[in-house]
Amino acid sequence: MYTGQRVAGDFYEFLRVGPSRMLFVLLDIAGLRADTRVVLIAVQKAFRTLAPEFFGGEDFNETIAMIELCCAINRTIIRIGLRSCPAFIGCYNEDLGTLCYANSGHPPALLRDPTGITLLEATGLPLGLFSHTVQSAAACHLVPGSALVAVSRGIIEADRVDRESFDPEDIGAEKQDGELGLGGVKEILQGATVRSARDLCLTVLQATRQFALTTPTHNDLTALALVRNAADEVV
Repeated sequence: MYTGQRVAGDFYEFLRVGPSRMLFVLLDIAGLRADTRVVLIAVQKAFRTLAPEFFGGEDFNETIAMIELCCAINRTIIRIGLRSCPAFIGCYNEDLGTLCYANSGHPPALLRDPTGITLLEATGLPLGLFSHTVQSAAACHLVPGSALVAVSRGIIEADRVDRESFDPEDIGAEKQDGELGLGGVKEILQGATVRSARDLCLTVLQATRQFALTTPTHNDLTALALVRNAADEVV
């Protein structure tokens, strides 16, 4: 989910690639919207075309398929021109509750479960820079009631306009420099009580705008969430 007018290169997409698999991607292509439009269109086409080919069967290795998809998107971007493109790509298996993911130089995604919050750190370099860069993938398990949130750099770098009015109690004392930071997103996720992915995105975006006091005009604010449902007595 986005908030405000899109001015930069944020892009998200999701696609069902099998009876039990959902694939999603969050990209942050360097540059303003007018400069990245051609790249975004090409990446979207590549994602929609190639994802079903790599993930549509039953007898395949998810890790290898994820790496192949990252490499294909990387080549798509480079054919247009060198441009840094941090990306978080995930394949959620609904039957097993597992997530195979690649984090290509993107801010860590946050996974909340009863044990706390885990950071899904980078597994490789940003796409769009090196034609022969080595990509890798990782996997994690989402227990019932878990929530995964990935946010664009615009949210992490959201800055208060009036720093003199900054109250450390608003979000967290460690952000007295005026920037929300990954720690601020972590606190928002930790305190969120909503149970749907859409409402979780709204919670993150609204809290970011409340923190920054205004919508940034130089960057996009984008949040992507995945929530594994649980029975009421488990949540």
